[in-house]
Amino acid sequence: MNWWRRLRLLGTLLAGLLVLLGLDWWFPLPPAPLYSPVVLAQDGTVLHAYLNPTQKWRMKTELREITPVLRKAIIEKEDRWFLWHFGVNPVALVQAAGRNLFGRGRTTGASTITMQVARLLEPKERTFSNKLLEMARAAQLEVHYSKDEILQLYLNLVPYGGNVEGVKAAALLYFQQPPDYLSLAQTVTLAIIPNRPRGLVLGRNNAAVLQERNRWLRRFGAAGLFPAPAVADALLEPLEVQRHAAPTLAPHLSRRLVRQFPRQAIIRSSLHRAKQHKAEDLTHNYVRRLQELGITQAAVLVVNNRTRQVEAYVGSADFRDYGGQGQNDGVVAVRSPGSTLKPFLYALALDRGLVTPKQMLPDVPTNFQGYRPENYDKHCNGEVTLERALAYSLNIPAVRVLNQLGVPTFTDKLRQAGFANVTRNRSQLGLSSILGGCGASLEELTNLYVTLADSGQYAPLQYRAPHPQASNQLVSPAAAFLTTDILAQLTRPDLPLGAASSMRLPKIAWKTGTSYGRRDAWSIGYNKQYTIGVWVGNFSGQGSPALSGAEVATPLLFDLFNALAYNSPNNWFVPPAALDFRLVCAASGLVPGENCPNQVIDYFLPTISSGQRCQHVREVLVSADGSFTYCRACAPAAGYRREWYPNLLPEVAAYKEAQGIPYRRLPPHNPQCQLVRGGPERAPNITSPTANTEYVLNRHEQQQLLLTCTTDNEVRQVFWYVNDKFLRAAAAAERVFIQPPPGPLKISCADDHGRNTNVLVTVTELD
Repeated sequence: MNWWRRLRLLGTLLAGLLVLLGLDWWFPLPPAPLYSPVVLAQDGTVLHAYLNPTQKWRMKTELREITPVLRKAIIEKEDRWFLWHFGVNPVALVQAAGRNLFGRGRTTGASTITMQVARLLEPKERTFSNKLLEMARAAQLEVHYSKDEILQLYLNLVPYGGNVEGVKAAALLYFQQPPDYLSLAQTVTLAIIPNRPRGLVLGRNNAAVLQERNRWLRRFGAAGLFPAPAVADALLEPLEVQRHAAPTLAPHLSRRLVRQFPRQAIIRSSLHRAKQHKAEDLTHNYVRRLQELGITQAAVLVVNNRTRQVEAYVGSADFRDYGGQGQNDGVVAVRSPGSTLKPFLYALALDRGLVTPKQMLPDVPTNFQGYRPENYDKHCNGEVTLERALAYSLNIPAVRVLNQLGVPTFTDKLRQAGFANVTRNRSQLGLSSILGGCGASLEELTNLYVTLADSGQYAPLQYRAPHPQASNQLVSPAAAFLTTDILAQLTRPDLPLGAASSMRLPKIAWKTGTSYGRRDAWSIGYNKQYTIGVWVGNFSGQGSPALSGAEVATPLLFDLFNALAYNSPNNWFVPPAALDFRLVCAASGLVPGENCPNQVIDYFLPTISSGQRCQHVREVLVSADGSFTYCRACAPAAGYRREWYPNLLPEVAAYKEAQGIPYRRLPPHNPQCQLVRGGPERAPNITSPTANTEYVLNRHEQQQLLLTCTTDNEVRQVFWYVNDKFLRAAAAAERVFIQPPPGPLKISCADDHGRNTNVLVTVTELD
């Protein structure tokens, strides 16, 4: 019989449990509260906060922010048996019922902290039936949450007047500190307001709040809740408080992170609060001085090279500047990068053995299949070393190196470096991409320079707490070091006026860039610890005569380095073991040949850099009177001498001829020699017109077609043909103009050694 009763009792308990589980499933708890999105700095301080979807300031208080002082004060004041009851305090209910029934004492609802949470989660009119529902919900909350979590919910939901809810929002908006940074007096102040949020309004009723705060401090002291000296000090603390605006640092990155993580109430960013504040102030004040020049915006990115974390992010000079479109994010905006990609190109070329720092590159007007680049100052230098070409940001040598490397190889590396616009438009990019003909963002460009600072290793930038990322070796440590060594030189034209004499000039490697039409000014620099990228311009795309990387962007770059990295370790990049030195001919930068008396030391990459011997001069057989030269086939048995002559590229020789630059020109070849010398690779190169191009000429304006070519420096005369009909003879460097007939046209050029070149073009006439 006893066994049967026990079985019935167990069945009853199971049935009751099933009913409770069913009710719990049928009447689920209200959804979690909607919090204000908050973006934190590295140290946990609030950078930026937003209203929640219901337009309230309700910032989530984390468990670690609930200090023992706050916990004790709230529990002592609101529900001293909170840790012991199961959501409802039956003793308090009986006492409250007696007081309410007999009218003795203050009328009360005996609400526990858990019951208050239930009411705050699901506000209802205060009736007896709703009170019963509130009690049921409190029990349900106790099943689902721990005591710490219930207390956390309470502290996140309590009202502080107006649209301020929760301890954290109140602490930040009134005391400008998170809850765990508050004093005892401030903590007690926040503990007493939720019961009277309309009567005790901080900033409006400070005297009443102070009186009530001190009353509770004395009660807490009498109860032995806090040490007497601490209470005495708190009683003396003044209450001069007012409501402040919510934190608004880093608005662009904060907006970006909130959009990226819409369900997170608290987002910890990688930003360093002090650096962010300083970068915003410097950028804002600097752009304000530029406004009279028609320049209204700038963007800045500061990256820690070791961690790849972004420590400062300035999307515009002033987020609130609606006239200047300040809400646009200049860090991610796609703009023309100007010359900022040149260091990466040269690093790739170094890795493939195409160049070395002291190697000479032609810097003369050149036609690359119809593309004729010009240097920024419209001036050519004949021949320059690679390091000068990069330090002086010369365009023509850069295009020549890109032509050697290959555009697909270059754009593929940019794709690996995260250049999204380049990836989308790779098939449309050509040689102009190295001069700004492709789109790039400050974010992409800055990380490319971080890659150079990190020995050529690429990894994505980090905007939150660091986590492992796949890395990719884009260039070798040796190529990265050589590029850095060149970019750190101070003898260069893009050094701002007066900077060389400044004692505050930072030790950095940097590169400037200016886009076509002076619409964008760039300056990106790095040292061992930081990389900083700067863009200056207008979001409207409007250009300004003052916009140049050297004069407008670099001063801000230097200011940022001096302000943010002034205490960086005083060390610099060291050459990697893969690099070595060798002697090279000063005239060519190549391994010395048999006639290279002037030699200099240059870096090179063993097994990679070219071992080609210098041939900047060549031995020539010259007649006794020096009037002509012989080839091996026509040289007499005697009566000639051996001499050394410059072995110039045809385009360099043509440039010297056109500019009247004196050089030792080779005498004409023996007129008695009947041998046609040299293969087709030494035939004239027609530089105008461009092959397979349509030319539209206006008949009434009598527009003409220009014929030019480059030849070996021993060629004196060329012969032009149009549609296989002889046109005229001309000097090798002479510019010839013709008025061609409409339709297909075959242009031919032969030199005085019998070598010939043809191009096909189409001419269309307009009436």
